[in-house]
Amino acid sequence: MVHARRQILLLLRVIWDFIQGMYAFNLVGPCVTIFGSARLKPDTPEYKTAMAVGRAFGESGITVMSGGGPGLMEAASRGAVEAGGRSVACRISLSLEQSKNSYVHHSVVFRYFFVRKVMLMRNSCALIVLPGGLGTLDELFEVMTLIQTRKIEPIPIVFIGRKYWQPLFDMTEWMVSSGTITAAEMERVLSLALFTDEPDGALAHVKAKSPPLARIALSDTKSGCVRPPARDAISA
Repeated sequence: MVHARRQILLLLRVIWDFIQGMYAFNLVGPCVTIFGSARLKPDTPEYKTAMAVGRAFGESGITVMSGGGPGLMEAASRGAVEAGGRSVACRISLSLEQSKNSYVHHSVVFRYFFVRKVMLMRNSCALIVLPGGLGTLDELFEVMTLIQTRKIEPIPIVFIGRKYWQPLFDMTEWMVSSGTITAAEMERVLSLALFTDEPDGALAHVKAKSPPLARIALSDTKSGCVRPPARDAISA
């Protein structure tokens, strides 16, 4: 009986995570999700690059979504906000690295990682991947697996930092040669991917390669297709 109550409580917590996320971000419109390390400081080249990425999208009126934490998430949010754009965040309840950065307009704190990952990608028409650790890889491979298994259609994935991400690309080639994934599957996963060091190149790639409906919205962001979150939405 105690076990059954615990399972029901777990289910209710999961449902609540989904409810608050869907309600809070219902009006956010198409956005780009940026993944990256929470540990890299403002004096690092990666932080400056992340700021430039956020600035490029902010200037174009495209909402930037991130994990809302410090490091490169802060940098991307900061770049977007300082350029006059919007920044929203899906945070996670953890004991470490969970201070909310001051450049987020609106955020929700989730209890469960898997719900947070759904919310990070639910409104996103593209994924920008900056240098990061296990959390970044977890989020990235979740998206890649969904594309591989045809749970979602391919979306633009921009890897920023050629030197950092080269070993990952070497690994994908090794997987294909080892027979653990087919060349056709890997081609599908990376069909809309860009490997670059240029923030402006990321913006151009997203605008050119995002799915048709999202592309229409992106071309008209200045006229209101990307709407700000509701002021009375659940936030933290």
